Amino acid sequence: MYFAAFADDGIGRRSVVPLVHDGRILVDRRDAGLQLARALGPLKGKRPLILGIPRGGVAVARVVADQLEGDLDVVLVRKIGAPDHEEFAVGAIDESGRVELADYAGRVGADAAYVQREGARQLEVIRQRRRLYSPHRTPVDPKDRIVVVVDDGLATGATMRAALTAVRNHHPLRLVCAVPVASPRSLTSLEGLADDVVCLSAPTSFRSVGQYYENFLPVEDEQVVDLLRLCGQGDKSEVGCRRSMQFFVDGACLEGDLHIPSHARGVVIFAHGSGSGRKSERNRYVASVLQHRGFATLLFDLLSTDEDRAVSNRFDIATLGRRLDTVVHCLDRELAVQALPRGLFGASTGAAAALMVAARRDDIRAVVSRGGRPDLTPRELLSRIASPTLLIVGSADSDLVALNRACLSSMSNHVELVLVPGATHLFEEKGALERVAVLAADWFTRWL
Repeated sequence: MYFAAFADDGIGRRSVVPLVHDGRILVDRRDAGLQLARALGPLKGKRPLILGIPRGGVAVARVVADQLEGDLDVVLVRKIGAPDHEEFAVGAIDESGRVELADYAGRVGADAAYVQREGARQLEVIRQRRRLYSPHRTPVDPKDRIVVVVDDGLATGATMRAALTAVRNHHPLRLVCAVPVASPRSLTSLEGLADDVVCLSAPTSFRSVGQYYENFLPVEDEQVVDLLRLCGQGDKSEVGCRRSMQFFVDGACLEGDLHIPSHARGVVIFAHGSGSGRKSERNRYVASVLQHRGFATLLFDLLSTDEDRAVSNRFDIATLGRRLDTVVHCLDRELAVQALPRGLFGASTGAAAALMVAARRDDIRAVVSRGGRPDLTPRELLSRIASPTLLIVGSADSDLVALNRACLSSMSNHVELVLVPGATHLFEEKGALERVAVLAADWFTRWL
């Protein structure tokens, strides 16, 4: 077990969380953030400032900030790698240009000239990232705030030491270091730099941070920008919040885009059709209309890029349905949308997957199918769908009209078939897609 021994008033007492030495395996950075947030639970309600170390640390920090109802920003430091071995840290540099060096730096060839040259290069990267991450605002001031500095793990600890030192110079009320996994030696090196050190696991067999994650994919700058735009930073504009997501299913990484408008009334999960994905212009248009009507939307890829090359995978409804169900389940852990009523919007083969999920879950309030293939959903499942379902088909798509009509008799109450006049399968005719979007928005408004 692990715990955080915080003072009752949240300030003033130094505490080091007892460490678990078992080398626990984390699912991904989100899992790491949820576990860290539980350990940091006493800070909830104190509006802590959560500072993530880019890039992987920001993905963990985003979750911590959401769970603790705190503010999120970045602390910009860069590792200084050893000559000819840049992954091995010999030090780090912060945004002010202050360099933190390990005692072994000189022994591995990092002399003063090298450190000056490499430090200047990394400082320029820091400045570029500040322009990218905070183009229209100044960094959040840590002064007199409870500040938690978060990374996805510590190997040498050089970057965290530089980050803590940089933040301390801004006079926070209390400074906490929080990491999911670390080498015991790196934790020892933090002595005196933070008021509290929270670590979930410090295995004696530590070799690398990625060793303790099932999924440890790189985090790109674009994802960091999206994470910093998320709700929880006081942004209550009508634009709302956007973020990129990743879902790990069947050994595949599925990319997703979550958009949460201000004061969302429900969330609609999109299941794309054969040969399509989250970047489908048609579904993105429908999603934009739903967002304008107050619905959060999640568009994601049911298949990875490699999987989509095999046409047979696009018609594997059992697999598509299982993946969609997993993604819907993942929303239970998304603080911003977990309490919202849910709907599914499916297109083509994705509609068959959506109907399959609706038949097996009792938390789907409504389903909309656009040019869908309900005939690919097992008949026994169609009869079990209790969610109000709208089937939208182009009137000129005669084969699909027949397939949808044939399925109506197998479906229960609250099922409607609407034909869009003159529209073909892709609804490319003038006004056809606009009609689909309005029908879908009206349906979700009625039932969600």
